Amino acid sequence: MPIFAQDLLPFVENFSKSNYQGDNQIWNLAQGNDDAMYFANNYYLLRYDGVKWEKNSLPNKTIIRSILVDKDRIYSGSYKEFGYWFRKEGKMQYVSLSKGNKVFDDKNNEEIWKIFKFKNQIYFQSFNGLFLYDGKKIKQIKFPFLASYCFVVEDQLLIASVEQGVYRLKGGNIEKVSEWAVLENNVIHAIEKYDGKIYFFTKKNGVYVLENGSINPWKNPLNAVLKSANINVAEFLKNNKLVVGTASKGVFIFDLKDGSYSNISRNNVLMNNSVLSIGHDKENDLWLGLDNGIAHIEVNSPTAIFYDSSGVLGSVYSVATIPAGYLMASNHGLYKFVDKKLSLIPNSEGQAWNISKINSQFLIGHNEGTFIYKNDSFDKWSTINGGWNMTKSGINNSYIQSTYSGIVIYTDVHDLSKHIVVKGLLKPIKYAAQNRKNEIWAADNNRGLYRILYNDNYETLSVDNVTQLSKINNDFGVKIVEFRNEVLFLVHDTWYTYNSITNKLVENDLFNANFKNVSDIVTIDENHFMVLKEGLLYHIFAKENKFIWNIVQEKYYKGKIINDNLKVSKSDDNYLLNLDDGFIKLQLKYNSKSNPQIKIEGMNGDHLVGDNSKIDYNSELKLFIISGIYGVNKPSLFYKINDTKKFTAVKEGVVVLNNLESGSYEVSIYNYDGLSYKKIAEFNYQVAQPWYSSFWMILLYITIISVVLYVYYRWNKLRYIQKLALQEEELKHQKKILEMELKAEHELNTQEYEKHILALELQTKSSEVAGKSLSIAKQSEMIDKIQGILNSESDINKLTSEIKKAIKINAVNKHEWETFETNLNQIHNEFMINLSKKFPNLTPKDIKLCIYLKMNLSSKEIAPMMNISYRGVELHRYRLRKKLNLVQDENLSKFLLMI
Repeated sequence: MPIFAQDLLPFVENFSKSNYQGDNQIWNLAQGNDDAMYFANNYYLLRYDGVKWEKNSLPNKTIIRSILVDKDRIYSGSYKEFGYWFRKEGKMQYVSLSKGNKVFDDKNNEEIWKIFKFKNQIYFQSFNGLFLYDGKKIKQIKFPFLASYCFVVEDQLLIASVEQGVYRLKGGNIEKVSEWAVLENNVIHAIEKYDGKIYFFTKKNGVYVLENGSINPWKNPLNAVLKSANINVAEFLKNNKLVVGTASKGVFIFDLKDGSYSNISRNNVLMNNSVLSIGHDKENDLWLGLDNGIAHIEVNSPTAIFYDSSGVLGSVYSVATIPAGYLMASNHGLYKFVDKKLSLIPNSEGQAWNISKINSQFLIGHNEGTFIYKNDSFDKWSTINGGWNMTKSGINNSYIQSTYSGIVIYTDVHDLSKHIVVKGLLKPIKYAAQNRKNEIWAADNNRGLYRILYNDNYETLSVDNVTQLSKINNDFGVKIVEFRNEVLFLVHDTWYTYNSITNKLVENDLFNANFKNVSDIVTIDENHFMVLKEGLLYHIFAKENKFIWNIVQEKYYKGKIINDNLKVSKSDDNYLLNLDDGFIKLQLKYNSKSNPQIKIEGMNGDHLVGDNSKIDYNSELKLFIISGIYGVNKPSLFYKINDTKKFTAVKEGVVVLNNLESGSYEVSIYNYDGLSYKKIAEFNYQVAQPWYSSFWMILLYITIISVVLYVYYRWNKLRYIQKLALQEEELKHQKKILEMELKAEHELNTQEYEKHILALELQTKSSEVAGKSLSIAKQSEMIDKIQGILNSESDINKLTSEIKKAIKINAVNKHEWETFETNLNQIHNEFMINLSKKFPNLTPKDIKLCIYLKMNLSSKEIAPMMNISYRGVELHRYRLRKKLNLVQDENLSKFLLMI
């Protein structure tokens, strides 16, 4: 089977241009007294405090080749330029030392490639000479040759030339070290002293060692590898390690105690194989400046990680230690990692779920069954598919396996071929446990928790769905945990134990109080287990009834945990945790950590804000919680705002506060030691009133309101004056109207008076007409009476006397009749006109009859007035109806009244 070279490496944290937003090459690096890391990155001086990156440029925008930290200054060297940086109010400030001092010859294109301190003076080195700065003046020393680099070894300053060997600076003079002639024609990139020996690191010829006055090639197999890799930089670390950075094979970390080494390169986790610079921090961890990027290597940490650089391993579901290395179950099969080599176990291809060590052999739960791995042999012992998990019984030496199709019990650890399939539960079981005889607990992979009872012959007596019997509806993804001989069940974020009296699940107060919002939990041993809570991993140490929480830094596993398949195996004082591209080895011990010293930097937009500052309303405040610790000892910090009860984890060192309302706030930072939260810092700030509630806005409001009120007053006053003028004008107009109305009323009254007079006159004339009518009627009556006298009397004298008497009584003169006729026509003139217009065929006699009828006179009364008989009046009325086109039912008098 294919074999791939691999290694178990320290944790490597890579930073690319996308992180620091700078250029490619990192020419030099150092840690400042403020604990921040500084990098010479082409045109930028980068600063990284463990939380945020900053970049700064020189005024002349030249490439920064070298830096040196001395107290609060960061010296930098560039093309015909050197000086120092200092930090003020959260910003880097630059002071040039070379500008204006004419230290550079215009003929030479010099760059400062190295800066070092020697005998309280700062040395700026180019390939042609040195510039010495004593704090006041600058002195120049020119080389009589082309140099590579200068090195301080104990009390002497060594100068490595490109071709002529090594020189030393003594009393201001440069003299050659003739006894080191073997180093001539070598480009020396580092000279380091360790354990009484001086090591010379050449670019192409490997390492030389000065011992007992003689220089010889380094007698180590690694030296042959280094010759072909081209050494760029080298440095001894305090923990007995030698670090060598190469141009083509990454970095080599050599353990000077046991002679072993590891190579970190592009083949495993490094972003680039060309190492340009090396540095270390106060934790003695390693920093690399690459040809493209930055790497932080935790060489001083007990944490180690296996990375699958070949891509063949796949996702790891279980890890176990074997005598010479490690065994890994992945979705591609079973792999072993021995002597830095990864290989696939023959015939193990497919999904491997679990590795359980029983005595000296390993039981492998596989998609195609259960296999035994022992002495490099791989044999199938069970054809039951899908051995998810294996757990030891709490009452005897048997093992219980959960599979795709139920529970399998291995009763004889010496003969694992003897196994019993539990009947009555043909379901995919994910977890199983046993703490009572003849009773097994099984959690369905999907939903439900089952209690299986069986007799001594392993015959199933009953299978009960306990979550249903306990009336728990949401029983998806049940997890089973064994803790101190007690079986606990995690069902929908609530912990339960089984009450054998009520045969139901009851809540467990201890675990519910300590392990809320836990998404996964794995037992390591009776006092240790691993918990995944809100995306963070915790190693839990149970001390009596107290639980000590030790957070595992998220950077070790971020984005690599396989959900619902977290497995942990113990290896001496370490534990192994599976990841989706390998595994991580973590320390099992719990170490009480002292409270760290931290700094809080607040940024409101692009402005640095200090404690007790005031910021704008509804703006964003970023608090950078800076510990200055980059490695395994980086503290687990939490924060609270004002008097809230909840502790929130500080992720990636940043607390972002948005949509801030006006008022005073206190952000308290706490260090969590596993048992309690201890306040270590606080940051107070005030949020200003909104702009519309500020003093100037209130003043503006008052001004606007005053102006509005004044304008309103002036407008109201003007309006009042206009109203008065209008009222005056209106009064004049009303007076005029009143006068006109009075005049009109007077005229109307006059007209009414005249009308009244006319009415009276009309009434008088009507009375006259009526009188005349009565007179006429009396004349008619007189005539009738005379006619009667004539008919009754025969005596002439008496007849004559009676006639004369009647005539005298009823006499009517001719003038009175004419007056009657005239008055009648005047009274009914309008009626006569309208009647003549509507009915032009009417005769005067017809019109006279119409007038009499309108006056409501009877035919008998009309006859004498028209000097016709009663019969004649009726006949005339009949003819008149025809001329007026009246129907039979229509009343003639009413019709005439309508005209």
